[in-house]
Order: sequence, then structure tokens, then C-alpha cells
Amino acid sequence: MQLDVFSDLSEQVDYNLANLKLRVAKGTLIQFDKLEAACHWHSDLEFISVLDGYMSFYVQGETVLLEKGQGIFVNSKRLHYGYSSDMSDCTYFVVCIHPSLIGNESWIGTEYWEEKFGDNTEDYMVLKEDCSWQNEVLTSIDRLYAEMHSQSRNPLLLLSLAVSLCAATGGHIKARNHKIKIDHAWSYIWMMTSFIHANYENKITLDDIASSGSVSRSRCCNLFGEHIGQAPNEYLTNYRLKKSCELLVGTGRSISEVALSCGFQSASYYSYVFRKEFGKTPNDYRKQHS
Repeated sequence: MQLDVFSDLSEQVDYNLANLKLRVAKGTLIQFDKLEAACHWHSDLEFISVLDGYMSFYVQGETVLLEKGQGIFVNSKRLHYGYSSDMSDCTYFVVCIHPSLIGNESWIGTEYWEEKFGDNTEDYMVLKEDCSWQNEVLTSIDRLYAEMHSQSRNPLLLLSLAVSLCAATGGHIKARNHKIKIDHAWSYIWMMTSFIHANYENKITLDDIASSGSVSRSRCCNLFGEHIGQAPNEYLTNYRLKKSCELLVGTGRSISEVALSCGFQSASYYSYVFRKEFGKTPNDYRKQHS
């Protein structure tokens, strides 16, 4: 069975079913070149359950180690990604739950969501089997995967399990000790990475990225370096490469078409950057993953 990956979601989540914004998939780090996913964020709550191996997981400037039997809850609109620090593989389940599952109208449920999963609560929680409520969450992730991929899939049971995950987590998530400053850095990061995600096919300059976050060029570079560990242009190039990998594997487009679709000036330049990053040509990558 081919495994799905979670970190190429990059804000646009690939949900399993139409009109049900719920993503339940199985993934492995080895599907990523260098066993490192792209840093991304989305409005969805994300739950990871490690099935085999282990991975390092970055959330909002902090890194934790997740081992077999453990998992992690990632709050809404937090930058995150998983990777291997020693090139060993890791297999996991991932669940992404969009706030629209609670409803779009204003009622006590949406108010609760905003209270528990807004900016002023914890960024993440590590889930462990020896804690009873966390073990129940990990078990629910397993049940969600089994139900989503069964032939007799029950959408009401899927919805029930997803909501129970949110309820269990919301009952234990803690508020921050202090309110986030109005000019907190993550707002700028969200705006700038969102701009890149939406416009990577086009020509983008450092000035464009900085302007999208309403910051100066130097502030833009400092924010990316401090919170993502990459320069803005490096993040843009890596994002373009990740999107090009999706096209190489998922479509029959020519190398030239893939290059232009992902914002590279020419096929030759794209091939040069791709080989420099991955140690192989785009054609070789396509053959390897076809």
C-alpha cells in the first residue's frame, strides 16, 4: 500500500472526502528527500501517532522527540514539521481536523474552539500511552484511520471520533501564562509564508515577501532565520522544489512544464537547483518514485 505524507500539505490540506474537512492518512519520513518534511501551517488541528521508529518534531521554535507509541497534538496555525535527525525512517498516522467540522455559525461550540485552540493556548502537547486520556486520544487516532479506510466507512462515526479528539484535547490544553504581544513574530511569519504558498508559481522577490508581512527586508530575513531556520529565498526555493516533486510523481507533465509551474525561470535552472538539493535529476526522481 502506498503511504500518504502529511507535511506537503503546506496550508492546503488534502482531505479524504468531499465536503468533510477531515484528513486521516498514513505516512513515512522516507518518502521525503533527506527525510525532512516542509515547514508548514494550517488552520486545522493536527494529531500525529508514531507507529514505528521515531522522529524529531518542530513546533513554533521548539523540537521534541516522538518515539513509537507516542504522538503529538499541534494547535491551529502553528508552524511545524517532522524530520529524522539520523536518517532513520518513521511510520505514523496523521489526522487533520478543520474548524468547520464544529460549524460555521456562532454558537457555544465555536466559542469553545476559539477559546481552546486560539493564539493564547499551548502550541502543542506530546501524547503518551502511560497517561490515560492521552492514550485514549492515540487509540481514537487508530480508530479514525481504520474507519476512514474501511469499505463500510461511516461518516457520522468519523465526525464523532474527530469531535471527541477535539473535546479530549480541549479539556486538557492550558492557557499561556501571558498574552501574546500584539506585534508577535508569528503573525508576520504566517502572512509571509501564506504569501509564498499562494504565489510560488510567480516571480517573487525578497521585497515582495517582506511587503506581504508589512516588515522591512532586514526584519523579514531575521524572522525567517530565527523562527524557521532558513532565509526567505531559501524557504521559497525549498517550497517550490517540494511542490515540483508532487508534480513529478503525480502528473505526466514535462520537466519544462513542471519548472515553469513551480516558479523556476527555465528547465535547465530548475534541473540544476533540483540536482544540487537532492543529488539526482528531476527525471531520475520521477523514475525512482513512479
